[in-house]
Amino acid sequence: MTPKHRIGLVLGAAVISISTLTGCSSGSDQAKDVTEITVYSGRAEEFIAPFFAEWEAKSGIKLNVRYGDSAELAAQILEEGENSPADLFLSQDAGSLGAVSSEGLFTKLTSNVASEIPAKYVAANRNWVGVTGRARVFAYAPDRVKTLPLSVADLTKPAYKGQVGIAPTNSSFQAFVAALVENKGQEFTKSWLEGLQDNGVKIYAKNSAIVEAIDKGEISLGLVNHYYIWEVSEALGRDINVKNGFFVAGDLGNLINVSGAGVLASSKKQSTAEELINFLTSAVTQNEFVEKTHEYSLLEGAKQPEGLPALLEIGAPTIDLDSLKNILITQNILVEVGLL
Repeated sequence: MTPKHRIGLVLGAAVISISTLTGCSSGSDQAKDVTEITVYSGRAEEFIAPFFAEWEAKSGIKLNVRYGDSAELAAQILEEGENSPADLFLSQDAGSLGAVSSEGLFTKLTSNVASEIPAKYVAANRNWVGVTGRARVFAYAPDRVKTLPLSVADLTKPAYKGQVGIAPTNSSFQAFVAALVENKGQEFTKSWLEGLQDNGVKIYAKNSAIVEAIDKGEISLGLVNHYYIWEVSEALGRDINVKNGFFVAGDLGNLINVSGAGVLASSKKQSTAEELINFLTSAVTQNEFVEKTHEYSLLEGAKQPEGLPALLEIGAPTIDLDSLKNILITQNILVEVGLL
């Protein structure tokens, strides 16, 4: 496997090297002085760039953005340490944020930053905050899956032999497995992964490929994030033969992870970076996320993506998102069973 796929490298000495952004300005964090800030974005450019452009137009402040895999960027920040040019890190998952936070490289956000985001989507020490919600689901072909699984544990049963797809290198899948380790233990997690393999699980590089494979009839069911059915349908320009399914309430397969953001402690432009977070978590922008990316708003009472239940109706397990930072053990298990 490559370093890109192992956030465990974030916690070790062997980190990848990525060329440093240039053009980052320094100076006091006063509105009249700040003309640009640097963002490391684990969110894909095609989805987040329009939001960045909107903020630039409203604030008059230029964003120098480095796009990349969230784990890769977290590794970069840890390698750079206090010399990082980044002012803000926007990650697609809580695990990458936690890895940076655990090394003391984020500053504590002031109380007026993302103040409407519920506490369960915010780090306990307020070093990072959630921006959008991402529900884990099982995507399935409704005409081929007659008996829906009630739990992720069901996927090792003969009824699903050779019909399930997963993406082990994907950070969202790894975060889910980390939740399994945290709540069920290493032995259960290893046994479950081995059970999937014995049951003929199919391996894909990414979530969208799983959804496409279901639509093509290659498999009938896969573990993905909720918005990939919408994303693939939009890309193909048609309805697809795939639906989102949820396990019974409380099952770990219903994990709700978040994309989120933290401000670097070394930044001299912390207040401006916090203003960007407030823009991303404002009611107007949150509504745009729902409409334009099909992700969940984290604001209480916000509307949900079309065709999906509200966050509180999903029956998500009670998970401390900070615990998802500890996934080195998870990745070692994935390597041990041959999935990485």
